[in-house]
Amino acid sequence: MVEFSDFLKLDIRVGTIIDASINEGAKKPSYVLIIDFGADIGIKKSSAQITDLYAVDDLINKQILAVVNFPPRQVAHVISEVLVLGTYSDGKVVLIIPDRKVENGDKLG
Repeated sequence: MVEFSDFLKLDIRVGTIIDASINEGAKKPSYVLIIDFGADIGIKKSSAQITDLYAVDDLINKQILAVVNFPPRQVAHVISEVLVLGTYSDGKVVLIIPDRKVENGDKLG
């Protein structure tokens, strides 16, 4: 069982995708996302397996939620610095997004 204090260790923030491209070297289809998390956190990179439901052009300027305090992870030729959050629906990832525009860097709380 996870304790509430464990959940509080996660730093989940809002960011805006400012660029997206295909992660050419990845074993599973994925995109490289460049995400702006505001002045305090800055711009971070993520590799995300979201190609089933999202086209590159649809992702630009979309706000997402991501865990920003996991250690970086190498995915193909990309260092993924944050974990973009989504749910699985029929085997496809659906992004978790704010239902209205908020400030980049806002913390889930």
